[in-house]
Amino acid sequence: MNTTGLKGNWNEQKGKLKQQFAQLTDDDLLYVEGAKDEMLGKLQIKLGKSKDELHKIIAEL
Repeated sequence: MNTTGLKGNWNEQKGKLKQQFAQLTDDDLLYVEGAKDEMLGKLQIKLGKSKDELHKIIAEL
């Protein structure tokens, strides 16, 4: 996952993820510099997806 691209339009991507997965909250999608892996870990648990699946979902937004 491209970190620069993720930071650049994260608010837009966050909205799309919340539309696709209604159970996600703003806290689940809190992107903090240096804590990307922690956020992805939370999403893996909440959505039951692998890290690769999450990367693919976000890349397709």
